[in-house]
Amino acid sequence: MNNYKLILAYDGTPYHGWQMQDNAITIQQCLSDAIERIFGEKCTIYGSSRTDKGVHAEGFCCNFRSEKDRDCEKIAYGLNAVLPESICVLECHKVGEDFNARFDARGKQYTYKIWNSRRRNPFLLDKALHHPVPIDAQMLNEQAKDYIGTHDFSAFCAAGGTTVSNVRTIFDCSVERQGDMVIFKVKGDGFLYNMVRIMVGTLLDINSGKIQKGSIPEIIESRSRLSAGITAKAHGLYLSEVYY
Repeated sequence: MNNYKLILAYDGTPYHGWQMQDNAITIQQCLSDAIERIFGEKCTIYGSSRTDKGVHAEGFCCNFRSEKDRDCEKIAYGLNAVLPESICVLECHKVGEDFNARFDARGKQYTYKIWNSRRRNPFLLDKALHHPVPIDAQMLNEQAKDYIGTHDFSAFCAAGGTTVSNVRTIFDCSVERQGDMVIFKVKGDGFLYNMVRIMVGTLLDINSGKIQKGSIPEIIESRSRLSAGITAKAHGLYLSEVYY
């Protein structure tokens, strides 16, 4: 049995997230259809995470198994020829038969992009959050460091999460400005439902004064979703990399 690992990039705008759903177009469904066309068989695809509707990816990892032995470069070329233009296979590799993109993941990095200008940028429609109020990126970078460490992040989990434990470890977290673009990056061993979007929303509320500076440790300690900030919109979020 051959086990193929794929690295994908995709624009999540047209899709209802990664995971297959009834009566909805998803990335997993499109990829499954493409693999069936190339391999002539249905293959189960294991994804590294379940990105939500409108969320993008720069380095999403998944794998599937097939008895057919194919050249990886030809697989990538063939899949890209039949996939929608909003989905691209960046890499294809053969891996050990036991590899599972979800359960073998040791960490992930997410990026959240904010267009911080009074005027919207039409070229960033659905690709970055438009936030016209000035952002103090240096101040938020200092505030974001309070996310680092091993904590119970229940305050940063939206209703509907199904994890057994809400304890996660954040390895690194930063906010930086690149012209009018403000970029939030976070790397951790795992993330709860809407966790990154709530982390970003909390920082934006600190920037606006709705939440007091230095409050993130107290919010974490409260374990209450009501203590944290808004949930930032999905279209600014990117799954940047999965670590194994």
